[in-house]
Amino acid sequence: MPTRKKIAFHTLGCKLNFSETATISRQFPGETFTRVAFAEPADIYVINSCTVTKNAEKRCKALIRQALKTNPAAKVAVMGCYSQIKPSELLAMPGVFLVLGNEEKYKLPDHLMDIDTLEKQGVSHDVSKEHLTGFVPAFSSGGRTRSFFKIQDGCDYRCAYCSIPQARGNSRSDTIARTLETAKQISGSNIREMVLTGVNIGDFGKPHGETFFELLTELVKLDRPERIRLSSIEPDLLHDDLIRLVADEPKLMPHFHLPLQSGSDSILKSMGRKYNTRLFAERIESIRKHIPHACIAADIIVGYPGETDALFRESLAFISAMDVSYIHVFTYSERENTRALTKGPMVHPAERKQRSRLMQQCSSEKKQQFIRSNKGLTTKVLWENDEHNGFMFGFTENYLKAKTAWKEALQNTIQEVSLNHTDKHGVYIL
Repeated sequence: MPTRKKIAFHTLGCKLNFSETATISRQFPGETFTRVAFAEPADIYVINSCTVTKNAEKRCKALIRQALKTNPAAKVAVMGCYSQIKPSELLAMPGVFLVLGNEEKYKLPDHLMDIDTLEKQGVSHDVSKEHLTGFVPAFSSGGRTRSFFKIQDGCDYRCAYCSIPQARGNSRSDTIARTLETAKQISGSNIREMVLTGVNIGDFGKPHGETFFELLTELVKLDRPERIRLSSIEPDLLHDDLIRLVADEPKLMPHFHLPLQSGSDSILKSMGRKYNTRLFAERIESIRKHIPHACIAADIIVGYPGETDALFRESLAFISAMDVSYIHVFTYSERENTRALTKGPMVHPAERKQRSRLMQQCSSEKKQQFIRSNKGLTTKVLWENDEHNGFMFGFTENYLKAKTAWKEALQNTIQEVSLNHTDKHGVYIL
C-alpha cells in the first residue's frame, strides 16, 4: 500500500479565503493524504494567498521559506489572489512547483494526485482574468463553533486603490435555491453560527435577479445554525429594510461591518466609492435607532495618495464623531495597475505610520466605550471549544469577547449571561 503523503495548509487574508481553504482541503482523500499542521514536516505545503497589501505578499513569501526550512525536500503549492495576479513571481521562488489562480485552485486535488509528473513540468496554469467566471460555494467546518460560508465572489466596484477585482473578477453568486442547499449542509453539522462571507455580499443575487435581503429571509427559516452573522457589507447596499430585518430576527446577529475607507468626501470621490459621509452617517443612525447595542465596525484607509494632513484630520474628526464600536485601520499600500497610483502625491511611509497610530488610538477609545456601554446587559454567549490557561472564550451576539473558567460541558453551547465585570483587556469575565 502506498505511503500517504503529508499535506499542510495555511490561509492568508480574509474569511472568504478561510472558507475556500476548508472546502478544498476536504476534497483530499484520506487514503492518499494525511493532514498535518503547517509548522510540522510535510511533503506538500499549500498556501492560500492574499494580495490586498504588500505585507500580505511578503507574508506569503516568508511562509514559503518557512515551509522549506521545516522540510527542504517539500513541494509548495500557492493558490488564490496573489497567484492570480503574479503567478510568474511565485513560480520563480525556490520550492514552488505549482501556482493556481482563483478559478483553477478548486482543481488542486486533481493536480496533486499526479504530483511526480507535475513536479517535472513546473506548472503554472492559465490564471487570466477572463477565466474568473464560475462560482464555487465554500464553507469552513471541522472542530469549530462557527462556519464561514461563502455566498458571493468577485466585485463590480472598481475602487481606485483595490486589486481584488483583478484577482477575483466580476461579482457573481449562486441562486438562492442552490445557496440554501449548501447552507443545509452546514445546518446538518454541529455548527452553531454561520458567518456569511464574500467580496461584496450585498451584491448577492444580482446575476439571477435576486437580492441579499431575499436570501436572508430564507436563511432565517432554517432550524440550524442558531446564529447568522454578516461580514462586511458596503454602506450603499445596507438599506433600512436589511437593518430592520436584523433587528426583528433573533437569528441574525446585531453586528455590522461597514467599509467607510475615509471620512473625507473628496478622498471618497478620488477612491471611486459609491457613497459619501452623509450616507454613511445615516446608516449608523439607522442601526442605532433600531438596534441600540449593535456592534458596528468600520474600515478606514490612511495615507491614500493625495490625502493631505488637513484631509486626514477631516477623516479622523468624522469617524471620531460617529457612534461606531471600533475601527479596522489599513495603511495604504500601493497596488500595481490601480488608479490610485495617479491620484495625487504619495504620502511618505513615516507619515502613513503616524496617521495609522492616531486612527488606532481612536479605535481603542471607541472599543473601550462600547465595552463599557454593555455593562449590566443580559445577552447570550457562544462558547468556543479551546482551552487557554484554564479559561474558555466566546462571543456575545454583538461580538463582545467573554471568558469563563474552563468547563468541557460548555463547549459549543449558547448560554444566557449577564455582563458585569471585565479584565484589563476588556474581556467580560463570567
